[in-house]
Amino acid sequence: MPTALITGITGQDGAYLSKLLLDKGYEVYGLLRRSASADIIGERLRWIGVLDQVKLIDGNLTDLSSLIRIVQTVKPDEVYNLAAQSFVAASWQQPLLTAQVTGVGPVNIMEALRIVRPEARFYQASSSEMFGKIQDKIQSETTPFYPRSPYGAAKLYAHWMTINYRESFGMFACSGILFNHESPLRGIEFVTRKITDGVARIKLGLARELTLGNLEAKRDWGHARDYVQAMWLMLQQDKADDYVVATNRTTSIREFCRMAFAHVGLDYHEFVRSSADLMRPAEVDVLLGDASKAREHLGWTPKIPLEQTVGDMVEADLARHRARTSVQMPTEASLLHELS
Repeated sequence: MPTALITGITGQDGAYLSKLLLDKGYEVYGLLRRSASADIIGERLRWIGVLDQVKLIDGNLTDLSSLIRIVQTVKPDEVYNLAAQSFVAASWQQPLLTAQVTGVGPVNIMEALRIVRPEARFYQASSSEMFGKIQDKIQSETTPFYPRSPYGAAKLYAHWMTINYRESFGMFACSGILFNHESPLRGIEFVTRKITDGVARIKLGLARELTLGNLEAKRDWGHARDYVQAMWLMLQQDKADDYVVATNRTTSIREFCRMAFAHVGLDYHEFVRSSADLMRPAEVDVLLGDASKAREHLGWTPKIPLEQTVGDMVEADLARHRARTSVQMPTEASLLHELS
């Protein structure tokens, strides 16, 4: 039975990846950053039905000693680093924390592996935000990077350090340059979930409008369930490498709103407002990924269309709010909303 260690296991990608690995017969451990909300922090894992199958172990990306201890205990065959300060907007308010967790944290993990278990295979969650002010119309593994946020800059440091550990120490270290990927498990702080949650509130009479920032920004959106499959495939190859994971389709936030509101029979024009207060200090105008390398080398292609993803997210948020406003006992979905 192969053993996997996942950081960020309680997040969207961690939950879907845990389910994938468990279904493949892995023993799955998850790094858990202890906090006062630890009693509900596993709700995504519970919602997806795997909380009682994963083994959570205390540790922190900023504490090398805890990572060495965990690697010594778990002896993982594969390590997936999905943990980060991952909210781009917050990275301008917390640039040093973002640098330590998102940038230096992955290096701490690789250093622990180099010292204790160099034969383990390592996956780093890189980000399309590293492209930032795009230098090519369609972004691939060879497109120059130009991050436009502290988050993007921190991710870029971790990305290049992954390459350095691979080339300097011969470690099997991969980076997946993942473009935006969503699901019903997405956190409420992300714009896609803010939209679908707003749609649900408005449809149920709990809100009258939805205020967003730049409606014209465009992103390449996929589904997290598809994207964790690509992560796993990267670590099954004979040679470590870096891959863009994307759908090769870009959609504006405005169009995402249109789809979400149309799912419940509403016209977004009547409810969506744009506020300058929610604009980024430096915007990433458009991202569009070329995943041809992943298709050719990994045999990976996205399966779930954006329209289905949007619909699933709206339906999940409708269920959450109906559960919250009913007189019944809270459901797993409503608990997940409280977590978000």
